[in-house]
Amino acid sequence: MRPAPDRSAPTAPTATAQACPEGGVRLVEGEGDAAMGLRVADFQLVNCGTQPYLLEGYPQLSLRDDRNDPLEVSVEHGSAGITTGTPNLDAAPQRVTLAPGQAAVFGIVWRNLVTDGTVVATTARVLEVEPRPGAPRLSLRLASPVDLGNTGKLGLGPWLPLSR
Repeated sequence: MRPAPDRSAPTAPTATAQACPEGGVRLVEGEGDAAMGLRVADFQLVNCGTQPYLLEGYPQLSLRDDRNDPLEVSVEHGSAGITTGTPNLDAAPQRVTLAPGQAAVFGIVWRNLVTDGTVVATTARVLEVEPRPGAPRLSLRLASPVDLGNTGKLGLGPWLPLSR
């Protein structure tokens, strides 16, 4: 038999208990994977508002370093010649409508390569996303940074409905 929880101790708020950001959606870091310099990561956009939220095509994406300075990165739709065999990244864009509580996902791919010894390698610690044109930008400090090396190139997948 498990002991009763201590109701006097404060607990960290869960994602659903946190206030919903301006715009009615929250950005969440998903799973990532890395092998031999190839990196992939996915991110969820959760509708924490009270109205349906429409997405179409691709999010607008930018990266920032440790000092929160913007990084110069070429963001291409799809796997962008970085790799093959990433169907979610190379999927055709579609319209996704999120009811309150539903989520959509997008993925990114990059290679951690140093191709020029005279160019400093970059690492992004912050991801900024504009989910749709004119929407408030969402900023997310990454648990797993985007270590681009010095390629300056990132592949971006379209919004896809999250299937559970």
